[in-house]
Amino acid sequence: MGKFLIFGIFFLFFSVSTARPHNENGHGNKFLSCFALNSPVPITNISSIIHNTSDPSYPSILQSSIQNLRFNSTTILKPCFIITPEHFSHVQAAVNCSKIHGLEVRVRSGGHDYEGLSYTARNPFVIIDLVNLRQVRIDLENGTAWVQTGATLGEVYYKIGNASNTYGFPAGTCPTLGVGGHISGGGQGFLMRKYGLAADNVLDAVIVNARGEILSRSSMGEDLFWAIRGGGAASFGVVVEWKIKLVPVPPRVTGFIVSKTLDQGATKLLHRWQQIADKFVEDLFIRPIIIVTKGGNNSTRNILVKFQSLFLGSLDQLLPLMERSFPELGLEAKDCREMRWVESILYIDDGFPSGESLEILLDRKHNMNKGFFKAKSDFVTKPISENDLENIWKVMEEGESGIMIWEAYGGKMGYISETETPFPHRGGVLFNIQYYNGWAQPGNDTETKRLDWINKVYDSMAPFVTKNPRTAYLNYRDLDLGRNKVGTFSEAKVWGEKYFKSNFYRLARVKGEVDPENFFKNEQSIIARRIPVNTKSN
Repeated sequence: MGKFLIFGIFFLFFSVSTARPHNENGHGNKFLSCFALNSPVPITNISSIIHNTSDPSYPSILQSSIQNLRFNSTTILKPCFIITPEHFSHVQAAVNCSKIHGLEVRVRSGGHDYEGLSYTARNPFVIIDLVNLRQVRIDLENGTAWVQTGATLGEVYYKIGNASNTYGFPAGTCPTLGVGGHISGGGQGFLMRKYGLAADNVLDAVIVNARGEILSRSSMGEDLFWAIRGGGAASFGVVVEWKIKLVPVPPRVTGFIVSKTLDQGATKLLHRWQQIADKFVEDLFIRPIIIVTKGGNNSTRNILVKFQSLFLGSLDQLLPLMERSFPELGLEAKDCREMRWVESILYIDDGFPSGESLEILLDRKHNMNKGFFKAKSDFVTKPISENDLENIWKVMEEGESGIMIWEAYGGKMGYISETETPFPHRGGVLFNIQYYNGWAQPGNDTETKRLDWINKVYDSMAPFVTKNPRTAYLNYRDLDLGRNKVGTFSEAKVWGEKYFKSNFYRLARVKGEVDPENFFKNEQSIIARRIPVNTKSN
């Protein structure tokens, strides 16, 4: 998701206060000694890998990739140690020593997780921050790449684009997203109608399991390999590297952004889009972003809709296609831009001004406006009527800001079986919705209003989205769906079926096989249960 769209609409730049670190609970030197003894690769400078609470760099490392500042207050428990591995063996040592010393583990690759689960915990814990494991090795001859989990999508896209004009990778549009969490939760993006999700294009992986073993696909087995591609890898271990399949793209692609107000017919356009977006040719992806704007008055509605698109082809091909498929939008050449595929990432993210360098994709902090936010998600299988859309706008307009983002499905997404990966939202889905609202300061009336807004909008959408269960997208993590308070399977099932439908039961079985003691856990992690693969929710 474009950082400009999500964060730039709401947030002001502001400084981040230094968080008060949690004490080390007496682990201290014992943990350091354990780490040194358990690392197969000799460590010359352990202070560059393990950062304890007395380390001057601890606060900056902790805060380096925290996106949602709701989880950066001084009242929230801080990690006893932050481990920044430089080798896979350091991850092994971190897992083994955390078990020995009774510490929980959180794994962070980019820090974009919406509920802060990669850097918060209720009990004493360590963060394994994979920021130093971010190599990207491109193999053009075989059309593949090995990508370490700490890399950002921007770093992956830059390396692919620097190596070839005719290869891409189907994943999200925000360059600062960490590869690890994005792929392991599914990985929507502008190429998914053509090639599926990021997780659908994973060929192999390397994981450190709960026993501290380093395993590849052949040694981890197909069940675990299935689980980490859309089931949330943090429930099963620490994925340190992915082997991805590169996908062909034309040398030139075309993007456009067309904005319409309600007075300009946005409601009718959205109604029409719902009827055709999943039926467009697979090379065309169009998503509407519905934005509550400030400054409305009695004569002007404060809803703006941005139709944002990527087409795998030239402008000359796109214009007649749009005239046949979606003439109501009135697309003109001046609305469009031809570019290389890798350039489209920045075009979608922040407009990519002419002359800007692609090396910005390597900047892990580019366009990163940290702030406070809340998100939710839904899936839609039937078009929403114009009359119902008008009623939805009335609810949205009760707030001063907020957005809904509708991601078109169909194409390749409809051909893949619900059980191919843990991500089950496939055939029959018209589009995914992300609800999003943000604010600049904690704990004030604005925060209350923004949270009330997103809950009211979400509740108002209940008649128009999936039911029994009302499904959700794991990468838009939402703890309101149900918290795993005491670690029971029945409680986990409440949210688990919403993210994974019946695939939740297979995930629980895999968890029982690879991590029966639930060492890898968080508030919405898979709970171990030894049950048959084909057990259904009833």
